[in-house]
Amino acid sequence: MKIALIVEGKTEKAFLPVLRKFLESQLEGRMPNIDPFPCKGRIHTETKLKRTVEDLLSGSRSADHVIALTDVYTGNKPPDFQDASEAKAKMRKWVGPNDRFHPHAAQYDFEAWLLPYWPTIQRLAGHNRQCPPGNPEMVNHDKSPAYHIIEIFRIGKFGKSYVKTRDALQILEKNDLAVAINRCKELKEFVNTISIRRTGCSMIVDRKIELTLRRHLMLSS
Repeated sequence: MKIALIVEGKTEKAFLPVLRKFLESQLEGRMPNIDPFPCKGRIHTETKLKRTVEDLLSGSRSADHVIALTDVYTGNKPPDFQDASEAKAKMRKWVGPNDRFHPHAAQYDFEAWLLPYWPTIQRLAGHNRQCPPGNPEMVNHDKSPAYHIIEIFRIGKFGKSYVKTRDALQILEKNDLAVAINRCKELKEFVNTISIRRTGCSMIVDRKIELTLRRHLMLSS
């Protein structure tokens, strides 16, 4: 099975290698071919998104399914989307009825899925600044998750800026993606979409995650 993934280009480089490795461990020989369609900047919208999806679903090298992954926070004012639900609803409306298209959103941006690994972020940045409190996907438009990560790198003792393609990848590679999946509803929905398309059932991680989290807690204690 081939799944085309429409994604912002830097997110693809930071996230896709870790996502593939995680899915391979969970799907046990049933790993789909995830073919990225990276966009420069934010992913396509409105009629351009519709044309892109239709192109990816047609032709001799067509995908079986298309997933679009956007950030809720795009930097525009007023915001393009209030939350992940609105982002997914708008993408669905732009593309129109199509059961092979699956919209998803990182709330409020991709970096929310890095916040569960704050101790790693502190070590890489060289600073003990505290993690923003609460659910990672509720850190919102005013100061998005990316803002908090950029700031701790800016004030850190190593004097380097946060670079998504370098630092996000390193943060994810040093940790278990199951931890973020357990804490981030939108991430779990995204991973489940891949699993359901490939296996017909919800993500296998739901049956394995308890042991993974116990192991993570033991290593952290």
